[in-house]
Amino acid sequence: MGRLRFGARYLDQASHHTKQKRTEHVPLSAGAMQLLVNIKKQATAEVLFPGQTPGEPLREIKKFWSSVRKTARIQNARLHDLRHTYASHLVSAGMSLPIVGRLLGHTQPQTTARYAHLADDPLRQATNRFASILAGAQNRKPAEIIPLRQDG
Repeated sequence: MGRLRFGARYLDQASHHTKQKRTEHVPLSAGAMQLLVNIKKQATAEVLFPGQTPGEPLREIKKFWSSVRKTARIQNARLHDLRHTYASHLVSAGMSLPIVGRLLGHTQPQTTARYAHLADDPLRQATNRFASILAGAQNRKPAEIIPLRQDG
């Protein structure tokens, strides 16, 4: 798990928790920050996400994720699926691969591209836009030719 910095509105993920073995600073959305502030206000423990040992933070998320899926009656949903969905939606909304990759902690755009499957709607919009461009070019009146006055 990472360390939250409420004033700075980002999550610090220590280097020993990342594949690249470097500290990641991940910005959090306003909604995520509000959720965390609310959790912090209601927390009875020293740590925001307490683990099994009193006073110790949650160190393993697999059991917690399993209980979340069970409570929500969601089968076969992996944590990795959340990353994939996050990336796909951001790319479909027009975010660039470098931006999405940075949010996911990737160093190579090719890694992010594997997550970022475009939904049909943006692809359909793009092809319809091209059709509109062609239709506009075909329906345009030919340019009026104005003869230049020749002196002399």
